[in-house]
Amino acid sequence: MTTTAPAIRPTNPRFSSGPCAKPPTFSLDKLADAPLGRSHRAAVGKDKLKLAIETTREILGVPDDYKIGIVPASDTGAFEMAMWNLLGERPVEMLAWESFGAGWVTDVVKQLKLDAEVKTAEYGEIVDLGKVDFDKDVCFTWNGTTSGVRVPSKDSIPAQRAGLTLCDATSAAFAMDLPWDRLDVTTFSWQKVLGGEAAHGVLILSPRAVARLESYTPAWPLPKIFRLTKAGKLIDGIFTGATINTPSMLCVEDYLFALDWAKSVGGLKGLIARADANTAAITAFVAENDWIEFLAVDPATRSNTSVCLKFTDTRIRDGAGFAKAVAKRLESEGVAFDIGAYRDAPPGLRIWCGATVETSDIEALLPWLNWAFEAEISAQTQAA
Repeated sequence: MTTTAPAIRPTNPRFSSGPCAKPPTFSLDKLADAPLGRSHRAAVGKDKLKLAIETTREILGVPDDYKIGIVPASDTGAFEMAMWNLLGERPVEMLAWESFGAGWVTDVVKQLKLDAEVKTAEYGEIVDLGKVDFDKDVCFTWNGTTSGVRVPSKDSIPAQRAGLTLCDATSAAFAMDLPWDRLDVTTFSWQKVLGGEAAHGVLILSPRAVARLESYTPAWPLPKIFRLTKAGKLIDGIFTGATINTPSMLCVEDYLFALDWAKSVGGLKGLIARADANTAAITAFVAENDWIEFLAVDPATRSNTSVCLKFTDTRIRDGAGFAKAVAKRLESEGVAFDIGAYRDAPPGLRIWCGATVETSDIEALLPWLNWAFEAEISAQTQAA
């Protein structure tokens, strides 16, 4: 083994899983057309918001009869809004295989106090989707950002079902082909896959979800910021650009730039191809090195965005300490920022492989992983 530092460095060392890297062509001057100092309710503001909604629909292939709204508080706000408005009409099944899914379980069981059936899996695994009762309302993450485990295929969810599916897709939208006929509520934040600026969420509702909203009133009070209906009817303006609260028009402009960039690389197919190429580079690296492995056990469930890795070398005594030291060493060298595993996840690394990351940067990073691993093994041996 050698601890000689590699000669090539990533051009962009930003591999954080959120907020994620900006699109490669980003610069601040691209946002010069933002209507700063103007009301978001003025025509210029509404037009920008409506354009963001309709371009989202175009790229993601969202059906025309689905509603798309921009809402407060990132993906968290969007998913909480959905749960608070829709759940309680029928039995609920909660699925969790990582920390964010576990958070939704806590909210439903302890805050809404619903007698939900809870199915969980350990990090790196997924629940048995074949045993889920989709005649109940089902809440789940499509892609576990903190575990690197995703739903393996659309066939995991039946097209015909009595219940609603509520899908947190924040690290899947714009990187995976989401099956809209299987999803009734879909949420994401644009600071994930497209590298947008924070604090805004996107809420997508199927006609079945809209029908539930207009026919069911939950037993608990709804804060104003969560209300999607008035007098038993959907507040349609939310889904045409009249947001519930004041959005940042600078963030909206940034999202519009990212959407234009997405179209320039081939739309959804191009975005998926870029993410797949990034993940393929890591897959080849893992196959060549026996000291590192994917956290996701089944290749069919491995994410192509939030790629989570674990160290398997038997010489490592303190897994958490070793992983933190590797991540710190890489950051100190300026070759990889923010790639330590999520705080609640098993020790390891998490490398964002979404479309805004260049494959050449992933390829440049990989020899540095080898270097940092060997350097920490050597340091550990010397300290023994």
